[in-house]
Amino acid sequence: MTDSVLYETSQDGRVAYITLNRPKRFNAIDSSMPQEIRNAVRRANADPMVRCIVLRGAGPGFCGGYDLEIFAERAARGQTEGSQDVSKGYDPLRDYSIMRENTACFAELFYSAKPTIAQIHGAAVAGGSDIALCCDLVVMAEDARIGYPPARAWGCPTTAMWVVRVGVEKAKRMLFTGDLLSGKEAAAMGLILKAVPESQLEKAVQLLADRIKDVPANQNWMHKQVINSFVEGQVQNAQKLATVFDGITRNSPEGVAFQLLAKDRGFKTAIVERDGPGRTEEYIKMWKSVL
Repeated sequence: MTDSVLYETSQDGRVAYITLNRPKRFNAIDSSMPQEIRNAVRRANADPMVRCIVLRGAGPGFCGGYDLEIFAERAARGQTEGSQDVSKGYDPLRDYSIMRENTACFAELFYSAKPTIAQIHGAAVAGGSDIALCCDLVVMAEDARIGYPPARAWGCPTTAMWVVRVGVEKAKRMLFTGDLLSGKEAAAMGLILKAVPESQLEKAVQLLADRIKDVPANQNWMHKQVINSFVEGQVQNAQKLATVFDGITRNSPEGVAFQLLAKDRGFKTAIVERDGPGRTEEYIKMWKSVL
């Protein structure tokens, strides 16, 4: 395991802490992080002492999504116009094979035999929200943010957990707009379990983990199997479709235009132009009042 993900256990050994550890890059997902998350979850599941797993982020936030500077550098070298060199045609199988592996790594949190808790401060956006929403329980700081802005262009959430958590209509609302929610708003919508002041976040998660860790691991495994069985088939089908569509969105005319803008004027400019239109003060005020 490299420094992209850290693993440790509580003093009594009953809680495993998995920490995303690229703080200078807002814990952005690089090529090694997905597999390291999977390895850490499997390590916790293999440890007979561990009863609960907490996933958190080092530094200013939980996870800012995929490391877009990596893609920007590739684009600057002329290696890609979307997610691969499409000069000879787009190969959906190649793209799917890569992204499906990442999706499966993140979903390890959903299928984990032991309960998983996401502890979110700062932001869990784009691919970061994919990771967080795979956890069984999510606790956020009230002023933290969660959402999938690439839904506006250049992305489709491959773990497909939005509808599982908030239902069809609210999931459509989030993906049709790409809006970000604060922790308070996410709790009000039912997307997450609870939002607390950031100063209380670590304590709130600790208390929840302490309550869970006193239950036999086999007992919570059985409960989780029963509950997950209601959605596992649907999740697997949705993830397959979402992972295919994610590749298409990055290589659609709009997706290529987004990356070319990022290449010419920088990712921050491209993101502002993608995410900003329509987010008037009136819109923000209206939707904050009804979440």
